[in-house]
Amino acid sequence: MKQLGQRYVQYVNRTYRRSGTLWEGRFRSCLTQEKDYVLGCYRYIELNPVRASMVEHPAEYPWSSYRANSQSAPSLPRHQE
Repeated sequence: MKQLGQRYVQYVNRTYRRSGTLWEGRFRSCLTQEKDYVLGCYRYIELNPVRASMVEHPAEYPWSSYRANSQSAPSLPRHQE
């Protein structure tokens, strides 16, 4: 599988005239300076499972940061999620 993945990346890089890993440049981040903007981003992200009708309340979604952000609950270590 590793060899197959490596060959696929080589194919994609040749086809699209690019270089590097397949996921390179996919995730980006930037600093936000306005507190209201950050809070709006939190609301948007944490309400997505509610909008998708996966849960009725953001605290019910197991991978949400809602409990830590709004209820001061401690974040769970990765193996306890």
